[in-house]
Amino acid sequence: MRTLFCLLFDDFETLDAFGPVEMFGQLKESVNIRFISLEGGTAASIHGVSCRTDSPPASVQEGSILLIPGGFGTRREVSNPLMIDLIEKLSRQCEYVLTVCTGSALLARTGLLDGLRATSNKRSLKWVMEQGPKVLWQGSARWVESGKYYTSSGVTAGIDMSLGFMSSLFGEEKAWDICSFTEYIWNTDKNSDPFSVPL
Repeated sequence: MRTLFCLLFDDFETLDAFGPVEMFGQLKESVNIRFISLEGGTAASIHGVSCRTDSPPASVQEGSILLIPGGFGTRREVSNPLMIDLIEKLSRQCEYVLTVCTGSALLARTGLLDGLRATSNKRSLKWVMEQGPKVLWQGSARWVESGKYYTSSGVTAGIDMSLGFMSSLFGEEKAWDICSFTEYIWNTDKNSDPFSVPL
């Protein structure tokens, strides 16, 4: 059983977190979902959706996955050394790290993406690139796989990325079964984002 740690903060983008969580929630026999935040307690999305969270674990079990959503709260959190330190610590411990939208900006601030390919929300890509000038940002990708790191474009792209990730770990048939159950039309082309921008 793997654990998915969804790291929340105030003003996260609602679907950035709950889109992937819906998909991972279809893997109850394989994945346990935990919501965490810097200090525990309640975190509220930009839309006012509140979620109860646990404090960060001191250590994580083998096979754990870290999910970092984006949202307007990332503009504040990129300058929060406690948050960046936590993301670096958890990212080093977890087997996989997934970011949605501007969540990649938070991961980029740790330096762990330096020299690796990554992407983010195309409307915010210029700002995101400033947070990690040594990252090989991709302006046309829907999502990017760089070893243990999976980064996606904006909002719904996180669902596409999550399904791609699940396909790699649990098989493509399982990913398509989840699409059928949730009635989701999966954009399987990770290299083509219809909202892409030139770099």
